[in-house]
Amino acid sequence: METLQHYIGGRWAEPAGEDVVAVVNPATEETFAQFHVGGADDVDRAVAGAVAAQPGWAALTVARRVELIHAWADTIAAHAAELAELECREMGKPVGIGQSFIAGAVAGLKAAADQALTYPFTETVTGTDAGTADAGTGPAGGRTDIVRHPLGVTAVITPWNFPVVMVLGALGPLLAAGNTVVVKPSERSPVSTVRLFELAAATGLPPGVLSLVLGDARTGAALTEHEDVQLVHFTGSVGAGRAVGTATGRRLSRSVLELGGKDPVVVDAGVDPVATAQAVAFGAFINTGQICTSMERIYVHERIADEFVEALVAAAGTFAVGDGLDPATMLGPLVDDRQRDTVRRHVEDAVRKGATVRAGGTVPDRPGYFYPATVLTGVDDTMLVMTEETFGPVAPVTVVASFEEGLAHAASSRYGLAATVYTDDPDHIATAARLPVGVVWVNQWQGGGPERLYEPARDSGMGATGARAAYDAATRPAAVHIAATVPAAATAPAADR
Repeated sequence: METLQHYIGGRWAEPAGEDVVAVVNPATEETFAQFHVGGADDVDRAVAGAVAAQPGWAALTVARRVELIHAWADTIAAHAAELAELECREMGKPVGIGQSFIAGAVAGLKAAADQALTYPFTETVTGTDAGTADAGTGPAGGRTDIVRHPLGVTAVITPWNFPVVMVLGALGPLLAAGNTVVVKPSERSPVSTVRLFELAAATGLPPGVLSLVLGDARTGAALTEHEDVQLVHFTGSVGAGRAVGTATGRRLSRSVLELGGKDPVVVDAGVDPVATAQAVAFGAFINTGQICTSMERIYVHERIADEFVEALVAAAGTFAVGDGLDPATMLGPLVDDRQRDTVRRHVEDAVRKGATVRAGGTVPDRPGYFYPATVLTGVDDTMLVMTEETFGPVAPVTVVASFEEGLAHAASSRYGLAATVYTDDPDHIATAARLPVGVVWVNQWQGGGPERLYEPARDSGMGATGARAAYDAATRPAAVHIAATVPAAATAPAADR
């Protein structure tokens, strides 16, 4: 059994804590790795190493920092299959699916780092105030430069469902802007993150620029409450996100929070019901529904509802359940028994309240935390499956009389992460753009490029991210005003000469 370690100041180190966490393969229920929970002392050492490394890292040119990030990204790409297998063993994601996501994350890391090459770390403000002379503060004119400095030490706390992707997605702007970073992965899936840091150590990133602490919620709390951490980038549950926001707010530092989602899908009358159902099945079931932006509420126009549901049920049947190491597997296990219990409870609650199971809906009689692709109809907003984050392979369908009714349902949630609409009506597209969410996808789930920026709404988080917004969050602006002239030496009165 592998025993995992911290990576602090460029060295691998045993955690100081005594509590041990087992990492369990959710397909076999077998423990294959373990680690000691990091405590406040471990966090102090990691942050101290990051503090020491930050001035030297920030002193490098932007181009050099980007070059080092690219070298790490290229190494990750060469080990994508290995990393995907580790993810499969620790949280169940099928290897082929994992590789595709990792490839996308590597490309995203490079693109995010490259944005530093054109980001205005220094820019001159036009329209300098001409009233300074009248105010008696000196001659008018001159210029004001806005200089954006790195924050210093930042923290990234990642969830268990995308161990590699979420680390890479956060690090590009933080590192390229000149910050150092301490990463705390989820205790449920730390193994692939440890491997990421082994690859970082082998590709020349200076010691202390990236540090890793392993642990649970206690470790995360010690990191978010540390006085030398200037920004916390957190992805996880709403409850934990509130705790992070409270901790950072108390010491007047920053946080970027991407929290839960209950993403809606609105299917208009004019689309192809079969092709759209197949697209929705992918969005609902991929990664066993364990994606913050999984399609968790589906509203379909009554004119195409029968054909859509029939095609959705057929598509659910193509998601073969099994160990993600098997190339034939489309639907791996849920991360653990606790997560499967949540999915089962939501489905049972819906059935008890009148919903109909059209596909799946029962726990397979086999080892592992499996649950089949499930389609429910006859659901309503009294059911947990339509109001709480399920985070599993469940597609609940509500039939609506109009696109407008579907949008109204889509907007009626305490979450506001993303939404997807399928329509060929330009007016409906314009209306959908006003949904109170961070991202609206029209006719393509997960669409968009590296220039995309957004901010979650409602309980789904706070803090804009992506493109320039990510660099704005990773830097602190300071205004530097340079006067037009240097003050002349004072002349003594004639009587005193």
